[in-house]
Amino acid sequence: MSARETNETGGVPLGAGYLDRDSAIRTQPAALDAAWVSETARMLELRAGQIPLRREAADVSHLVLEPTTGERPEEVVFIGRMAGAAIFARELPAVAGADQAEPIAPDVEWAHPFARGTELPAAEREIVTIAAALLNWHRAAGFSPQDGTPTTIADGGWSRRDANGAELFPRMDPAVIVIVEHDNKLLLGSNALWESGRFSLLAGYIDAGETAEHAVEREMREEAGARVTDITYVASQPWPFPRSLMLGFRAKLAADQSPTDLVADPAEISELRWFTRDELRHPPVGVKLPGALSIAGWLVQLWLEEGDE
Repeated sequence: MSARETNETGGVPLGAGYLDRDSAIRTQPAALDAAWVSETARMLELRAGQIPLRREAADVSHLVLEPTTGERPEEVVFIGRMAGAAIFARELPAVAGADQAEPIAPDVEWAHPFARGTELPAAEREIVTIAAALLNWHRAAGFSPQDGTPTTIADGGWSRRDANGAELFPRMDPAVIVIVEHDNKLLLGSNALWESGRFSLLAGYIDAGETAEHAVEREMREEAGARVTDITYVASQPWPFPRSLMLGFRAKLAADQSPTDLVADPAEISELRWFTRDELRHPPVGVKLPGALSIAGWLVQLWLEEGDE
């Protein structure tokens, strides 16, 4: 499926909008309990960031969603509804000394969403995205930032409360990620912490009191020593690993800037390189490009489909 087709059927990967979040019942314990005991209710269990999958074909898998049983546990979060069925999620305890979770059944595999997420239908990818975002936040929000007292889960997992009744809500950190183009070439960088040969679009978090557009200007100046113009918003993607909201932009190298005079920030970028469309379609040996699950991969594919001017 092309980037344009993906956009027409619900946006970039992980943000399709297929689920009914049914936010009205989050503050109604009785309604949540009723959803929990429904015959169609299902629960996704995650462990150490991995998801349980059942392979259906070579490149097609489905989440293992278990029927809900017993009383609704406090640590369970309500994800929303898929085709009317209530979906819940929880994080299983980590197994000491185990690199991978034990199989639920002989035909079930545990895998990280990075590795196998593209095999899932869009609605199931959305379940994983919401579940990972909420559970990652709960793991880090067990104590009040005001006074350090313990907090408890509330609103079906969509908030926490401290002993004084103050509410905490899931946090997302906004970041920009940018297509920078010049003369039918695309600028990619290799992060200093990555393995050699791995490239992606330049990106960075938005500073306090800063607009997204200004963040694009600043990040390109800091990471590539370049000034960009014609900054345009494209699309966004939730990236719950652990809690980012990626805002996709495109920009052009300013007319007074030379593409050969870029200066990479050595603390963050080990290499900057301009790629033609042909080089991105047929990467040189040793070059690794963004995966299809990320907005970086989606933006690169969108640029490829436009073709040279």
